[in-house]
Amino acid sequence: MRDLALPVALGATAVAYRLTCPLARDDALCARLVSSAVLCAVCTGLVLHVRHRMLRELRQVRRVAEAAQSALLRTPPPHVDGLAVAAVQLPADRGARIGGDLYEVVATEHGVRAVIGDVRGHGLGAVGTVAAVLGSFREAVHDEAELAGVLRRLERAVARHLRERAGDEHAPAGTADAPVCEEFVTVLVLEILPDREVRALNCGHPWPYLLSGARADPLARADPLPPLGPFPLPPELPVVACGRLLPGDALVLHTDGAEEARDADGRFFPLREVLTDAAGEHPVAPRTVLRTVLGALLRHTVGPPEDDVALLIIGNERPPRRAPAGMRGAARPAAADPPPTDQLQFPA
Repeated sequence: MRDLALPVALGATAVAYRLTCPLARDDALCARLVSSAVLCAVCTGLVLHVRHRMLRELRQVRRVAEAAQSALLRTPPPHVDGLAVAAVQLPADRGARIGGDLYEVVATEHGVRAVIGDVRGHGLGAVGTVAAVLGSFREAVHDEAELAGVLRRLERAVARHLRERAGDEHAPAGTADAPVCEEFVTVLVLEILPDREVRALNCGHPWPYLLSGARADPLARADPLPPLGPFPLPPELPVVACGRLLPGDALVLHTDGAEEARDADGRFFPLREVLTDAAGEHPVAPRTVLRTVLGALLRHTVGPPEDDVALLIIGNERPPRRAPAGMRGAARPAAADPPPTDQLQFPA
């Protein structure tokens, strides 16, 4: 009722002026000017009232949207079970805080478990699939003792989501979303055990980089499994052993939008070179690495990239443990030879 008070008052003023004021019926020039001024004031008041109300509703909608997006893609805490964590998401859609990329890191009784993924396409059209994957992951990491069980749960969640989309008779026609039969999700799930051993399962996603000893190398070189969605996973899911995350080292999980970001001349972003420079400081601080990569990426693309970009950096800040000679070298992944991928919210 309060929203109607001002329009009603202004309308009543205009009607009363027209019915009771002699100037409203006078044909003289001065009287007409006065009448025009009164009507202009009434119209201006109505326009300002409507504008104020629309801006208030827009601010409310933005607050609700930001709360929903923050709940879906949560900013990880700076420390998770002794590991330093930093993350960023750069959505392709301006004004959005989330897009088709996803990440999460959770401390569980089975160790620290993390996921990073990329839904086919980008922007707000992929948010539903992101919600399905993250919701399943947050439950599965606590329930499943084995990493393979977590991936199986993600596979079932994606399949269920695609079936629901295919049966949705109320989906708007002509949307930019890909057909359900063509949608897929690349995901990488990994766990860091209490002794800092790293194990991973990869479904079509770029392997993370390991920053250690002023080098940036792929964490593993094993062939990935197929992405979730178009094809079922094989009966056996061999977990890839990736060595240990030693004190001072860091893992850089990323989506392909980082390596595929182009500059004005069409050149790809040199992610590995930037990470190699960032790895020169030891111990590697995840937030420092994140700022370095983010700044270099935005300078390279001269603004926001055309595809969604997500980065999740996990570093080992615990003091080194005393171990027998020779074990430190044996803890490294066998595939660490030199020869690739990478609500902070996008800066306003």
